[in-house]
Amino acid sequence: MPRGKCCGQRWWQGKLQGCGYRVTAGREAILDILSKSAGHLSAEDIYLKIHARDANVGLTTIYRTLDVLSDVGMVSKLDFGDGRARYELAEGPQGARHHHHLVCTACNKVIDYTDFIEEEVELLKQTEKGLEKKYDFHITGHVIQFYGLCRACSEGK
Repeated sequence: MPRGKCCGQRWWQGKLQGCGYRVTAGREAILDILSKSAGHLSAEDIYLKIHARDANVGLTTIYRTLDVLSDVGMVSKLDFGDGRARYELAEGPQGARHHHHLVCTACNKVIDYTDFIEEEVELLKQTEKGLEKKYDFHITGHVIQFYGLCRACSEGK
């Protein structure tokens, strides 16, 4: 079975169609690029990768498509404080890809943080529960980013 395929089709087809959207070549191209990327890509990064394959795709189309994919929860739009929005898949073939980010304020390196310890998970659950009660608000998710210096920048100072 080819990589990224599930039951003869890409995993994102059902999600898009279930949200009332057509599966277009542009949407598939963006999702394919993000699924193969280990980093956090800007719209311009995505545009350059797609433009190399199809010169007819414009940057405006990339932005519009990223907005749609973000609205349906397939792509996360991230702000690391450098003035450029970055994008990553919010889920993959196995479902949601929950993680946090460590952002180096010196070199802008971003580390995906997924190896949560039990105490962290419990603290977040308690925090969400407390906030829901305090503000009568149903929390469906969160984004956490920690800012500081990576090892290389810490050792270089």
